[in-house]
Amino acid sequence: MKWVRAVHHVELAAESCAKAADLPQSLTSLRVTQLWAVGDILGPEQDLDSVTVVLGIDEPAADVPWWGIPHAGDHWLALTRLVKNPVLCWWRSTQAPIWNHRIVAPLLVWTAADGLDEAALQALREGRGKAAGQPEPAAAEFRRRMADELAISQAALDRCTTTYDERRWGQGKLEPVADALWRASSGYLDVLAGQPEG
Repeated sequence: MKWVRAVHHVELAAESCAKAADLPQSLTSLRVTQLWAVGDILGPEQDLDSVTVVLGIDEPAADVPWWGIPHAGDHWLALTRLVKNPVLCWWRSTQAPIWNHRIVAPLLVWTAADGLDEAALQALREGRGKAAGQPEPAAAEFRRRMADELAISQAALDRCTTTYDERRWGQGKLEPVADALWRASSGYLDVLAGQPEG
């Protein structure tokens, strides 16, 4: 897709977050409070296959492991129809740093408190998203964060493995449990591979 269209998808994602934030709790208990642009959409200008965004939620970091989907996350995505667009959504806790080994110089585009950040959107349009995003952390800070990320991912993998073992021969659909285990194991392996050397 063309660059202009890709940036438009980020704006649409922000609008979806804003609309969902106004929905009653009876429709969705999950509240996204931040939307960050990450990856190739940060520039330089180019054609893209998809756009990657981070959906920030005010939940403990331990409940939002890397590549995991929080409780009611699938429902929220279906409700906002983000799954209908070429937008890859990564869930993150706002109670810990958003960045990690894959999320570099993230750009905050929307918050529930302040709405759409027009300056951030303009930076994306001009291919300056990375320069306008968060600065990269120092090496020691990155090392600490990645150690925390690994511990969270390993705990999620342990939980999902236990749940799978308990449900494997039981009644009911196994697919949601197996999918959660797959996401937890993929996330753990990705964080493990992203650990700094030394």
